[in-house]
Amino acid sequence: MSDPKAARFPWVLTIVSLLAFILLVSLGMWQVQRLQWKQGLIARAEAAADLPPVPIMDVYRPSEEFRKVVVDCPGLATAPFVELQTIEDGQPGVRLVSPCPLPNKPFVALVDRGFVSDTISARPPVRPSQEPVRIIAELRNPPERPTMALSADGRRFFWRDQRGMARALGVRKWAATPMLFALTSSNPEWEALTPSAPPATFSNNHLGYALTWFGLALALAGFYIALLRRKLKS
Repeated sequence: MSDPKAARFPWVLTIVSLLAFILLVSLGMWQVQRLQWKQGLIARAEAAADLPPVPIMDVYRPSEEFRKVVVDCPGLATAPFVELQTIEDGQPGVRLVSPCPLPNKPFVALVDRGFVSDTISARPPVRPSQEPVRIIAELRNPPERPTMALSADGRRFFWRDQRGMARALGVRKWAATPMLFALTSSNPEWEALTPSAPPATFSNNHLGYALTWFGLALALAGFYIALLRRKLKS
């Protein structure tokens, strides 16, 4: 004869609970890994901020984000530009983005030359020139497209669409990553242009997320044990 207790054992509930428990623990572990990655990113940003500027080709690679570099951009003061709509310190405006051919390389970098308030209608002159402009800049990797980001309107952009900006600027060579954020002005005579890099701020809520997933896993385990004991006693 079969064991009546074995017949009453809730196998379906056990399997479903076990799968859900594994999923919750996996999500918690993933958040722990994200926490370690984010802490490393913050540490690199803080360390890079204390380093002096170096020639761009010594460190130009995505892994060197936040490094300060010295770069000579031919004709940057009068280079064509696209505009990135943004808000800084509560002030709406645009950031001007221009191409910068890199020395002895078959590609160009895009340079964020700085912020211009919407109260200023004038723009820097645009004309052909090869006169080099030396700037100090900070390397930054462009972000992923935000979910609700608008598409470009001609030469005006609403997110850092590196490929789209390169096309609008007529860049035939490969537009490389990372981008450059000017820390010194390409047009010092034009004070309306304010060079800067966005602050290296990071949302780091991964520990809270990890504790939430682990807490849900423990709650599920407690609920399953209580339900199992009750069912076997009935």
